[in-house]
Amino acid sequence: MPAIRKVVLRNFKRFERLDLPLNPGLNVLLGDNEAGKSSVLLAIDLALSASRSKIEALGVESLLNLDSVNRFLASRRLVVDLPRVLVEIFLTDCDEPLLCGRNNVDGQMCDGIKLECAVPREIEAEVTEHLRDPDAPFPFEYYAPRFATFAEDSQIAFRKHVRHLLLDSSRIDSEQATRAYTQQLFSVSADVKARNKLESSYRKAKDDFRNEHLKAINETLTEYQFAVRTSTKANLETDLVILEDKLPLDVRGKGRQCFVKTSFALRRGGEGTFPLHLLLLEEPENHLSHAHMRKLVERLAKAEDRQLVVATHSSLICSRLDLRKAMLLGASPEKRAALSNLSEATARFFMKAPDNHVLEFALSKRVILVEGDAEFILIQALYEKHSKGSTLAEDGVHVISVGGTSFKRYLELARLLGIRVAVVRDNDGHWQKNCVDNYADFEMENARVFADADDKRNTFEVCVYQDNQALCERLFGAARKSLSVQDYMIANKADAAFELLEQGAPELTAPKYIRDAIAWIRQ
Repeated sequence: MPAIRKVVLRNFKRFERLDLPLNPGLNVLLGDNEAGKSSVLLAIDLALSASRSKIEALGVESLLNLDSVNRFLASRRLVVDLPRVLVEIFLTDCDEPLLCGRNNVDGQMCDGIKLECAVPREIEAEVTEHLRDPDAPFPFEYYAPRFATFAEDSQIAFRKHVRHLLLDSSRIDSEQATRAYTQQLFSVSADVKARNKLESSYRKAKDDFRNEHLKAINETLTEYQFAVRTSTKANLETDLVILEDKLPLDVRGKGRQCFVKTSFALRRGGEGTFPLHLLLLEEPENHLSHAHMRKLVERLAKAEDRQLVVATHSSLICSRLDLRKAMLLGASPEKRAALSNLSEATARFFMKAPDNHVLEFALSKRVILVEGDAEFILIQALYEKHSKGSTLAEDGVHVISVGGTSFKRYLELARLLGIRVAVVRDNDGHWQKNCVDNYADFEMENARVFADADDKRNTFEVCVYQDNQALCERLFGAARKSLSVQDYMIANKADAAFELLEQGAPELTAPKYIRDAIAWIRQ
């Protein structure tokens, strides 16, 4: 089965340069909004589709990297310097001579397909004349797409070396998107010969309906008669629908449409005349309930007979599908990272953890990790007080409550991704053992563990009480019957923290180790 082993982009949308290796099976693309996940899927789809009409519908101006355009306009403005859009799809060995050649950026003898958008040589003189005017706009209208294999075969639109499908759940509920999806799936489920035969049979069935069932009505008419529409807008592919329990899919809710369409595309390899080689999924979690999300994850995990490239914002999807298959796309090349070097133990931990914030963590630049609800409730107020009024959002700091046993798992991620992390935890009665020796393997510039060094101040609540004794006595002392105020705060951590936030935030002073964590994370 052919599979993509690398995608190369040059001047494509937000990427001036991207070399993205892919696994033959599952690949998960992570990234914040505008990180380029959708652009990668679009580039693959355009190159493999080899469709000029798709390029023309989008417009070269929407594909060409804006920075490269502006740089050209500020330069000497010569045709030879015009940037070009380049998408190269490096494939595993397909035993197909028409794919194999050196027509690629690496100059390697290998299989692959490429898309290039540039000014054709035949009209370079015309473009030169256009650019002589210093006020002339960028010559987008002169660009033309060209599709070829690495062997310089230009007939790839008719050969479909890699049968693929792009499924965008954000547009899944529109009639046009549903029709396009059905047509695409039909085209990869049956070869050209089978589709032509079915189309011919469908036209004949329409003729038979006119001749048999409309005959009686038409015999009563003279100048005008009834017939069934036959055109490119009313043929077999436009009239096909997908049924579930005998109901058309487009009458279902958005969530069900997303689930069924994805499941249908993931159907077993033996179903259909020619099953898919590659499935591109854009945010498959859209519109799905938690239960359907889990079912979808199970199906994605079992899709071993084809290559998958999934772009997602879901922690559930990216962690349950094995973080080692994930690639983080950042705002700059140095922020791009593969998680393939994550340890198996940590990858399996996130796959099995009942709840995690792994994607939120991965997309952050600075993170404070806390181990309990009480710290999470109060940390924002404490941060604002000890950062001279600055907020977590203004400083780009995320606070994540992960539980004490998970700290090392997140620190391993921090090491791979270069995220600045402050771990805020209790010393649990033994600062040296629990907070120093325990993290000896995680000493790094971008991460530090903060805890109270006094073993007697063993929990956050003890530290807060001792540093804010008058405030805590005033808030909790009157109602106490058997427990001391400190013991009450330990026994009711979240409730006590919420009361402190609501009634005493302006007076509250953070323990020193938390003040140190705030100062360090802001550096």
